Amino acid sequence: MDRINVLIDKLEKEHILSQSEFAEIIRNHTPENDEYLFEKARTIREKVYGKAVYMRGLIEFTNYCKNDCLYCGIRRSAANAERYRLSEEQILDCAETGYKLGFRTFVLQGGEDNHYSDEMICNIVSEIKKRFPDCAVTLSIGEKSRESYEKYFSAGADRYLLRHETANEEHYGKLHPKELSLKNRKRCLSDLKDIGFQTGCGFMVGSPFQTAENLAEDLIYIHELQPHMVGIGPFIPHHDTPFRNEKAGTLEMTLLMLGLVRLTVPNVLLPATTALGTIHPKGREKGILAGANVVMPNLSPKDVRKKYLLYDNKICTGDEAAECIACLGRRISSVGYELVTDRGDFRK
Repeated sequence: MDRINVLIDKLEKEHILSQSEFAEIIRNHTPENDEYLFEKARTIREKVYGKAVYMRGLIEFTNYCKNDCLYCGIRRSAANAERYRLSEEQILDCAETGYKLGFRTFVLQGGEDNHYSDEMICNIVSEIKKRFPDCAVTLSIGEKSRESYEKYFSAGADRYLLRHETANEEHYGKLHPKELSLKNRKRCLSDLKDIGFQTGCGFMVGSPFQTAENLAEDLIYIHELQPHMVGIGPFIPHHDTPFRNEKAGTLEMTLLMLGLVRLTVPNVLLPATTALGTIHPKGREKGILAGANVVMPNLSPKDVRKKYLLYDNKICTGDEAAECIACLGRRISSVGYELVTDRGDFRK
């Protein structure tokens, strides 16, 4: 049997490989190896979650950020970003709209914006839970103290997404300003799991300076952390950042990493991301076929969607608009899966 397929079989059985073995797959895989991997990934996800694809309503409530990450279009020094903040009432209106459309999970995502105090975040979370008690609330608002995370959990937040971005310290330093550290990012993720959140990490595929060994380290870290969710998408440059002229990550490598994550953490909740849909018209469908089982349509008010621009050419109308759930449902049905209205909790 082909050496890469032998390694894929080993990963399916043991859920972990050495760094050199992961790197060997990443360097040497062929389209035939990929299809072999994806078939296994689909089988594993269907054992746990069946044919269901869960939808999360994304509410991008602020594009202010105190950080200056080199890849991000809403970084602090992005002078041309048109900044906005949603009020508590606007956020609740988005949730109301989403609830009527069938959403049972809301993802509140924003830059690290100190305008929103812990008290404000807790009020928003508790009000959503009060109005929609059968819904889950996910926060994706960056690095905080353990005390802050505990407050959000007590207020009723169920899940927290915080991409680790890269598990290699040297690579982390090339993507982020000096005041941010991989050590603190990992501390946050450890605290979140310990507190009881369904916790999500993740990384960009094809980010500047990334090597096959870096991607292998990401997979090993994910195996160690055992997160409930992993968010993976291709790096896409933004014209207003230091990485404006860097190459974007590829569809093929992103799909490979989705498949490898599915075999590494079989019961993980794995989104087919907006970024995947941005680099290929059928990117999200291909993501589902590589082992993903979550999509995240946008519930933000239409007038702010184009302002939350982490990277260039982001899809923010048509299928990405939450109002077009029927379109998204048809897309997912076309590859043999079903978009469901369900909280879509992690299954052990």
